[in-house]
Amino acid sequence: MQAVSGRGSVTEPPLGIDPEPTTQWILELGLPVSGPLSFERIGMGQSNLTYRVSDTAGHSWVLRRPPLGELLASAHDVAREARILSALDATDVPTPQVYGLTRDAQGTPLLLMEFVDGVVADRMSVAQEMTHARRRQIGLSMPKTLAKIHAVDINAVGLADLASHSPYAQRQLKRWAGQWDKSKTRELPALDDLTRRLNAAVPPQHELTLVHGDFHLRNVITSADNGEVTAVLDWELSTLGDPLADMGSLLAYWPQAGEEDIAGQFVISTLEGFPDRAELARVYLDQTGRDAATLNYWHALGLWKVAIIAEGIVRRVLENPANKAAAGTPFTALIDALVNQARQVADEAGI
Repeated sequence: MQAVSGRGSVTEPPLGIDPEPTTQWILELGLPVSGPLSFERIGMGQSNLTYRVSDTAGHSWVLRRPPLGELLASAHDVAREARILSALDATDVPTPQVYGLTRDAQGTPLLLMEFVDGVVADRMSVAQEMTHARRRQIGLSMPKTLAKIHAVDINAVGLADLASHSPYAQRQLKRWAGQWDKSKTRELPALDDLTRRLNAAVPPQHELTLVHGDFHLRNVITSADNGEVTAVLDWELSTLGDPLADMGSLLAYWPQAGEEDIAGQFVISTLEGFPDRAELARVYLDQTGRDAATLNYWHALGLWKVAIIAEGIVRRVLENPANKAAAGTPFTALIDALVNQARQVADEAGI
């Protein structure tokens, strides 16, 4: 969602957007629209499709819709994302404002929200232009922002019924093992073995908070002035659960120096200046006072989940190449490497 130039016309919109009815809907929302609207796909995401909407006066908004093609049940829920963003509007969690939610003629949900200007570290070229100090500021802001998410009073903001209150680890294992069965393109015994080990070592759950579910560098906008996170994006996987699960996922998405060969699309955090995983964990634990005893379990589960998500991306792009994002498509060797890293983390945790 970083700043990009619009085309100034509704001609040749990106796939997935019907410009005339979409423009009419935006006009009906009462936004300050001047002249025709342009729609340009932005971001590096492989999940919900994201577009910058621009008018001739320089106003911008962001439009979101699910990927093209057949979707797995419960995945890419744009309406759920809209509900969560609206609920968080009055909290300390930095999020874009929601302007409207509708469905197109095919029943596809469309979410229009605020365009937040800033820096998204979703390309190596962007991160390489940053000073080491700026990379460090961004990195340290990540666990601090997670702490804000986990401090949200779910009852006060109306999210207590967002999801089940049953133990989160079991829910995650059931859900993502099911996603693997539906989306896998081949058999992977190492992942099946890891699934069994994670099921056998589920830690007790002591608290229930809002969890983002997909928190990493590409899903935040940061300030061009100080590197602080100014907007958290992509809430489609958000639910209620164990807050350490989010921290485990952040670690899973955070390769460090020396791991470039298995970093894939998340290689940016290996650049000099970004904190390593141990420092991210220390900052989060200092901010929240939570116990680190189960963090390795959640790190292993996070890597397991990332591997399953990547396999789903491979499947979606094979079925419909239009879903391919600028970041490219994961390849099977990388997915295998993620599984192997998860097994190593599990070994170290005695799982």
